[in-house]
Amino acid sequence: MKNTSFFAVDLGATSGRTILGMVKEGSIELRELTRFQNNLIEVNGHFYWDIYALYHEIINGLNQVSKEKIPIASIGVDTWGVDFVCVGKDGEILRNPYSYRDPHTIGLPEELFKRIPREDIYQMTGIQIMNFNSLYQLAAMKKNSSSVLPVTDKILFTPDALSYMLTGEIVTEYTIASTSQLINPIKKEFEPVLLELLELPRKTFGKLVYPGTKVGILSKSVQMQTGLSSVPVIAVAGHDTASAVAAVPAPDKNFAYLSSGTWSLMGIELEQPFINEESFKMNFTNEGGVEGTTRFMKTICGMWLLERCRKEWAMVADYSYTDLIEAAMKAPAFRSLINPDASCFANPVSMIEAIKHYCKTTEQAVPETYGEITRCIFESLALIYRYTLENLKRVAPFSIERLHVIGGGSKNNLLNSFTANALGIKVVAGPSEATAIGNIMLQAKAAGVVSSIQQMREMICASIDVNVFEPVEKDIWDEGYVAFLKVFRENI
Repeated sequence: MKNTSFFAVDLGATSGRTILGMVKEGSIELRELTRFQNNLIEVNGHFYWDIYALYHEIINGLNQVSKEKIPIASIGVDTWGVDFVCVGKDGEILRNPYSYRDPHTIGLPEELFKRIPREDIYQMTGIQIMNFNSLYQLAAMKKNSSSVLPVTDKILFTPDALSYMLTGEIVTEYTIASTSQLINPIKKEFEPVLLELLELPRKTFGKLVYPGTKVGILSKSVQMQTGLSSVPVIAVAGHDTASAVAAVPAPDKNFAYLSSGTWSLMGIELEQPFINEESFKMNFTNEGGVEGTTRFMKTICGMWLLERCRKEWAMVADYSYTDLIEAAMKAPAFRSLINPDASCFANPVSMIEAIKHYCKTTEQAVPETYGEITRCIFESLALIYRYTLENLKRVAPFSIERLHVIGGGSKNNLLNSFTANALGIKVVAGPSEATAIGNIMLQAKAAGVVSSIQQMREMICASIDVNVFEPVEKDIWDEGYVAFLKVFRENI
C-alpha cells in the first residue's frame, strides 16, 4: 500500500488541532501539527465564536506542512454541531457566529411548539429537543429582529464555512446538517415545513453532500498564503461525533459507543432512523452517520462540568487531573449525586455553586472539597450513562455486548472504571483521537486507499491500543443507581 498523508482539522468547543495522518502498510499514524484554543467571546451579553481566528489557525497548520515539504493528498474539517455562519450576497461572512451557549435561545422551543407541536417537530426530524439546536437559534434571531438574517444569502454550518473559506465553494455536508433539527432523516433533505416556519428558502443552504465528497481545491489566496498547490478539500463527516463513530474499533455491530469529551454522546449505529413515540419520550436523536447509517443517540453533558469547576479552582490552586482523580478516589462513594443534564448546569456563573445548590435542594450531603465534587461528577456521569444505556437496550435491534468509549474521555481510567461498574458490561476505551482518525480515514476512503467503513475499522484496530475495563462491585453500583434515580430530574 502506498504511503499517503492527509491533513485533518479537528475543532472542539474549547480547543482545536491540525493533525497529519499517514496511512501506510495497513495502519495509520498520527502527528499533531498545531494545537490552539477556541475561545468563546462575550460581547454585550452574547457569546460568539471567532471564525476568522479558526481559519487563521488552519492556515498556520497548512504553513507547517508547506514548511516541512510534506505532500498531502487532501484536507478535511470537522467541528462541533449546530452552529452556523451567515454569508452575504457578495460572498462575505456577515458576522462572527453565535455560540450554541448563547442564552438567546432560552424558551424558544416552547414558543415554537405553540405553532408546531413538539411531537410533530420530532416526527419530522427525529432530533433530540435541545434549546441550542440550529432551528431554535434561527428562530431566536428572527424573533429578535436580527440585522443579519434579512441580508443573508447562504447559511453554512461551521465545517462547511471553513471549507468555504479555504476553497470558495459552498456545500452542506449531511452529518453536520443533521444536527440542526432542520433535516428530515427519512427523505434526507431539509424539511420544508420548518424552513417555511423560519421563512427561509431552501436555496439559503448549499447542496447536501455526504462524507467523502470533494468540496473543491484550495483557493489561489490560500495557495499564496501557504505555498501549497491545488490540494483538494474533502467533506468528511463534518460533525466531530460522526467522524469519531466512524473510528470505533469494533469487530461487529453489537456495541454502543460513548464519545466522551466536553459532551458525552451515547448511542448505537443503525441502518435506518428510529422515530416513534418511544424514541420521542426518551428524547433520543437520529443524526447522520457514514455510509448512510444513523447515529441513534443521546447527548449528555460531559466533562464540561469538571472543566468549568477546574476553571474556578484555578483561581486558588492549579489542580491537575491526577490531583483531582486521587482526591476523588479518597472521597466517600455515592454521597452526592446530580443529573448532569439538568438545565442549571448549562452555563452557570459558578458550576461549583450550581452543583452544591442541586445537592442541597435534593436533600443530599453538599460536596465541599474538590475531591468530593469531582467524585460527584464522575459517579453521576457513570450513572446517567447507565440510564441511557438501559433505554438503548430496550429499542436496539441487536444485543449490546460492550461499550466503546472514544475521544479524550477514553483516557480517564477512573471514569471508565466507574462506567463499566455502573453499566455491568465491558468497556473498551480508545482511541482517544477517534475524531481525527475518522476524519483522516474518510479522506483515505475518498482517495481510494480504503473501500468501506469496515475496512477502515479493521485498519484502526491494527493501529491502536485500547484499555478494557470489566465490571465489578455490581451490588454497590446497583444501590448507587437507586440513589441516583431518587434525585434524578429531567429539568432542574
